[in-house]
Amino acid sequence: MPTVYLSPHPDNFQNLRVLVAACYGRQEPKVVELPPDRELGSPSFSLPKLPALETQAGVYVSGPAAVSYLLSPDNMRGQGPNASALIRQWISYADLEIAPVACTAAFSVLGISKQSKQVSDRALVELRKLLEVLDSHLKLRTYLVGEALTLADVTVACSLLLPYKYVLDLGLRTHYTNVTRWFLTCVNQPEFKAVLGPLKLCGQPLGGGDLALELKDPASCPRAELLEQRPLTEPPPKSASQLKKEAKKKEKLEKFQQKKEKSQQQQQGEKKPKAEKKEKKDLGVITYDIPTNPGDKKDVTSPMPDSYSPQYVEAAWYQWWESQGFFKPEYGRCSISEPNPKGLFMMCIPPPNVTGSLHLGHALTNAIQDSLTRWHRMRGETTLWNPGCDHAGIATQVVVEKKLWKEQGKTRHDLGREAFIEAVWRWKNEKGDRINHQLKKLGASMDWDRACFTMDPKLSYAVQEAFIRLHEEGVIYRSKRLVNWSCTLNSAISDIEVDKKELAGRTLLPVPGYKEKVEFGVLVSFAYKTQDSDDEVVVATTRIETMLGDTAVAVHPQDPRYRHLHGRSVLHPFTGQLLPIVCDDFVDMEFGTGAVKITPAHDPNDYEVGLRHGLDFITIIDENGYLVNVPPPFLGMKRFDARRAVLEALKEKGHFREVKDNPMVVPVCSRSKDVVEPLLKPQWYVRCDTMARGAAEAVRRGDLRIVPDFHLKTWFNWMDNIRDWCISRQLWWGHRIPAYFVTIDDPSVPPGEDTDGKYWVSGRSEQEAKEKAAKAFKVTTDKISLRQDEDVLDTWFSSGLFPFSIFGWPNPSEDLQVFYPGTLLETGHDILFFWVARMVMLGLKLTGKLPFREVYLHAVVRDAHGRKMSKSLGNVIDPLDVITGITLEGLHAQLLDSNLDPAETERAKQGQKSDYPNGIPECGTDALRFALCAYTSQGRDINLDVNRILGYRHFCNKLWNATKFAIRGLGDGFQPQPRPEPSGMESLVDLWILSRLSHAVELCGSGFQAYDFPGITTAIYNFWLYELCDVYLECLKPVFAGPDEAAIQTARNVLYTCLDAGLRLLSPFMPFVTEELFQRLPRRSTSSNPPSICVTSYPTTEQYCWRNEDLDHTVDFMLSIVRAVRSLRADYNLTKTKADCYLQCLDSETAAAVACCSEYIRTLSSSKQVLVLEPTQVPPPGCAVAIASDRCTVHLLLKGLIDAEKEVSKLAGKKTELQKQILRLRERMDSPDYATKVPPKIQEADAAKLKQSETELQKAEEAIENFKMMI
Repeated sequence: MPTVYLSPHPDNFQNLRVLVAACYGRQEPKVVELPPDRELGSPSFSLPKLPALETQAGVYVSGPAAVSYLLSPDNMRGQGPNASALIRQWISYADLEIAPVACTAAFSVLGISKQSKQVSDRALVELRKLLEVLDSHLKLRTYLVGEALTLADVTVACSLLLPYKYVLDLGLRTHYTNVTRWFLTCVNQPEFKAVLGPLKLCGQPLGGGDLALELKDPASCPRAELLEQRPLTEPPPKSASQLKKEAKKKEKLEKFQQKKEKSQQQQQGEKKPKAEKKEKKDLGVITYDIPTNPGDKKDVTSPMPDSYSPQYVEAAWYQWWESQGFFKPEYGRCSISEPNPKGLFMMCIPPPNVTGSLHLGHALTNAIQDSLTRWHRMRGETTLWNPGCDHAGIATQVVVEKKLWKEQGKTRHDLGREAFIEAVWRWKNEKGDRINHQLKKLGASMDWDRACFTMDPKLSYAVQEAFIRLHEEGVIYRSKRLVNWSCTLNSAISDIEVDKKELAGRTLLPVPGYKEKVEFGVLVSFAYKTQDSDDEVVVATTRIETMLGDTAVAVHPQDPRYRHLHGRSVLHPFTGQLLPIVCDDFVDMEFGTGAVKITPAHDPNDYEVGLRHGLDFITIIDENGYLVNVPPPFLGMKRFDARRAVLEALKEKGHFREVKDNPMVVPVCSRSKDVVEPLLKPQWYVRCDTMARGAAEAVRRGDLRIVPDFHLKTWFNWMDNIRDWCISRQLWWGHRIPAYFVTIDDPSVPPGEDTDGKYWVSGRSEQEAKEKAAKAFKVTTDKISLRQDEDVLDTWFSSGLFPFSIFGWPNPSEDLQVFYPGTLLETGHDILFFWVARMVMLGLKLTGKLPFREVYLHAVVRDAHGRKMSKSLGNVIDPLDVITGITLEGLHAQLLDSNLDPAETERAKQGQKSDYPNGIPECGTDALRFALCAYTSQGRDINLDVNRILGYRHFCNKLWNATKFAIRGLGDGFQPQPRPEPSGMESLVDLWILSRLSHAVELCGSGFQAYDFPGITTAIYNFWLYELCDVYLECLKPVFAGPDEAAIQTARNVLYTCLDAGLRLLSPFMPFVTEELFQRLPRRSTSSNPPSICVTSYPTTEQYCWRNEDLDHTVDFMLSIVRAVRSLRADYNLTKTKADCYLQCLDSETAAAVACCSEYIRTLSSSKQVLVLEPTQVPPPGCAVAIASDRCTVHLLLKGLIDAEKEVSKLAGKKTELQKQILRLRERMDSPDYATKVPPKIQEADAAKLKQSETELQKAEEAIENFKMMI
């Protein structure tokens, strides 16, 4: 039987927490009271670590969290990883945040601890904040996590026992109804009652009366016999005067409390209507509950919900789009080969890695690509957006290897190659569809029947064929060169998989395989003694261990300090080898001592020096990171252990000179976090010079267009200075290289070496390779033995073939003939070289054609602070979390499922807490897509604030309400005209909105052509929000309420045209809400009734050609008057009162123009009446004045509407405050050292503050003068 050791006090809530957990676990441990002066058998356990649990004789677990966890049943610890993570977070929150504050507040009230009033007050404030957090969380929940009571509820409820018993009186508890409801639910459970007994909540006013409250009687507790009550320290007796003061204070507090409760009851009574309104607002989360089979059309015959809800709007549409084949290029035509006069658009997705899930960077790519695809489809073009996924060699192998070790304790070598690859395929089939699910949630209009995976047989055959053809031509060859090597992965890695970690100086970094952190960011100087003299050459290095592989020392040929040493040698202190002193121009005479140690086998620059001077290449670090080819005691050491050992040995021999901080960049493998080691390895390379020239010339000729064009410099720099491409990877997951090393059983043929390309053949099968080898060496096939290369190809090699391998190349097919070359490649600028350039080079080489005509490179997404998206920073956001919303706890829980170490997890949590203190609100797919495209300026980076996306959800709500109003205005029997042409009976504002619609159509068309996504989104946003909703719909209200049926019918036709075209303009960016609203509009005719908005025509300037710039200027002038009136109304707080407006015009022409718009001005400015004055007429006295333009002045009649004397008094006070503020600011800014000592940002803020105050002062003075005229 286990034993629980507890401290003796019955109000110790940590004891109670453990006992409640034991009750739920149906365990009855032996409970032992441990007085303060006793310890457990082990000296490491003493009273501060109680409660403690002894599970076996002498085996202890201490601390309330651990003990309650072990005593509780499995179901209370969480069903599934997400629930378990949330429970652990709540337990941590209770222990670190709630318990300390609860104790401080309760002890203060009970007089147990002597604390200042300030500390006590602060504790109460903190307690209220914590209760507000809990109250908000429990608003729609019964328990903290899930639908049943868990260990989180036990822990938090017990942490709140003291406040509920001694601090939170009835008046305070009414503020936290949700927490109190939950707390009472918990403590009334049988398990709680068995431990706590009857629980009496605090009934005294906070801080009043006799604070010697009764503690719980031990006899009332079923476990009282196990716990001996420890009396509290008695406070000193109080004097008569103190007692008198306390009695008065208590009386005052009771009166105050009664008054407060009465006030609250009155407020609750008065605010009933508001509470109902709030309840109505809470219905923002509305779901679509009408039964609809997947693929069936959504029911749009039911009434529109009161407000926009993403969950309601986005339901059912995507499955219907898919089932109808809208996303297939075959839609609406007999065959894809059928000529289409409107053209063809084909684009393939940059295949995301199969390993993980999409982040906001992928969401940006998807939003841009889908908007382009939908636009081309709506233009009537034969449109294909081809989906696909990349096998992600290294990333996938790392994930599966970790899973294998975690679940079975095995490595891939324990399984063997074939079994391991089978395990990867199983993992891919189980987990690999998450990305497709995300893409569908984002509304991606891809042809899923054509989805490809780079390891599919079709694509694998293309990879094999490409390798063999290029190898036979000599474009692919074998060579031994320096590569980026990950000792942890045992593989070469590409440049894009190397993170550059910048260090300012000495830094200790964690390295896989080392218990202690390793020192980087220092420059170690040591001396080489010259042969046969006392001279020495001092060299410096950041990697001292590599000096064991030095084969020379290099100096600049023009450096006079070393001219006497030309042709001499230095002596290696450990190997005894003579190292030549070579002269090379690459040496920087100004850096360090001007002498450089040369390690050709472990440094890229030294490698080139070694080639130029014919030096020895000594490999001293093997592929596992151990030292080889070095003398004892260094032989067999790990590379960074050798770093310390070599340094100590140099000191012992007297060769060490100094060590100092040195800013540097450490190359780190992005997959394994290992420090990358340059190693000499025989690998397969692609000869790129000729292919790169072809790719560069294609851009120079204009055959291939890169947008934005500032990327051209980068393109030409890479293409003109390209190096050969290493395509070998020492992995098992991927396309195994179809190359075979040849061994010949014939004494006349000398044995070959791995680096000799003549002894390697490629083939589609081993038999084909054997026949090639026999032909090359002129022997029979029976004398040939083959060994296939164990390595696989770089993932970028298969990705480079993607635009044509997806269509079955090299085999002919209809898809290949129609869709290759493609139209556009859209991706982030960060993979311009790694993917785009290689697609162009391989496309030209293998097919003779460019893979696409245009490349659009979008910016890279960063967070709101401009930081790169990184899991360790906590700023990598799943787009689905933005779409559906997520709590801060949910974000934290996701970190627990990642591969971050505890320190990184904690740092990421803090980042999330800072950026998303309340989690991420539900924004919906449409708002996310629109926001991403609106952000996409043609620059290099986007600083995306997730919270700003919420603003576009409000825009969706505006669309919803506007369309709902418009449908009501159109009426049930409305039938729009067959064509959208004006009838000739339109009013001024009708013609104006048609002009603005035409302008929006023009901007959208030109914006798509120029990839100006912010221009398009701004045009649509302005049209809907500022022109259609804010002006036109407001002007229609009096029309629809009036008696003129002809005007009503005309307005309805114009309104329908705006709705229909406006939704189609918006559809590529917001496909869900536009489909929902489009389906609720009537159609012009049954013959032209497109089933979906995504296959209807996109508005063009040929059809919408009613732009009238003169009319636009007239209405702009009218709106400037409206803004002036609204400004005056705001200045004088005329929220509901309507005033007469007099417009004084400069000339009769202006007066005539304004007169035409007077009714619109009256409506939009909420004026009582609008009177246009001739130039000679004078407005009545008692008006406030504002200048609308140089041609018109607004006079708003205030006399009789406001108390002028009261306003003058109020403004006089404001004027005095402003004058003081301006004086303080000027004194501060005029001080002698202001310009030098105050930071520039503060100076800018002060200048802005001064300008604003001066403007406000001027307005106040003008208003005072106006009011004085009314008195």
